[in-house]
Amino acid sequence: MSPRIVPARAVPARLAVAGALCGLLAGCAGTNAAQNGPDGSDNRFISGNGNITEYKAADRKGLQDVTGEGLDGKPIRLADLKGKVTVVNFWASWCAPCRGEAPSLEQIHNEHKAEGLAFLGVNFKDAKDNAKAYERKFKVGYPSVFDADGRVTLAFREVPPSAIPSTLVLDRQGRIAARVIGATTYTKLNPVVAKVLAEK
Repeated sequence: MSPRIVPARAVPARLAVAGALCGLLAGCAGTNAAQNGPDGSDNRFISGNGNITEYKAADRKGLQDVTGEGLDGKPIRLADLKGKVTVVNFWASWCAPCRGEAPSLEQIHNEHKAEGLAFLGVNFKDAKDNAKAYERKFKVGYPSVFDADGRVTLAFREVPPSAIPSTLVLDRQGRIAARVIGATTYTKLNPVVAKVLAEK
């Protein structure tokens, strides 16, 4: 599990945001990063290996309530999804690995939503028009929070995603049951989702 980040109240707000986002930007990660950006800028992301870390029920951490505005302009609260197994995917339209995993995520969403599975995207440091075009292209059937400045991502600091893309699987109590750093596939993620759905 990642160490706890110093609470934002202990440092100026801008420094707290910059520090928490450090792990997502290659400027803080040395050479282990790929260049990309929503507007040609020097935003970069760490390349994860796609490995999945699963957490036993006794070791799972909950999250503070995550709120934000969806790409459609409607308010979104993660707490509204409690009682469902929820997959939270951090993505951006400028991220090539995100495009690669998008069909697998949509397939899992469609196969299990009748069993109580919900999906929520977190669109990270992106342009809204580009993000909407991405959703149309990949026929994304679940909502995403628009996180242009990275502040929504801070709410996940107990188990930070650390790369774009990253994916969290939350159990029905809203606790983190599994984490994927980097792009995933149907073959890797679907069994984990099915396992959490089968929990009593």
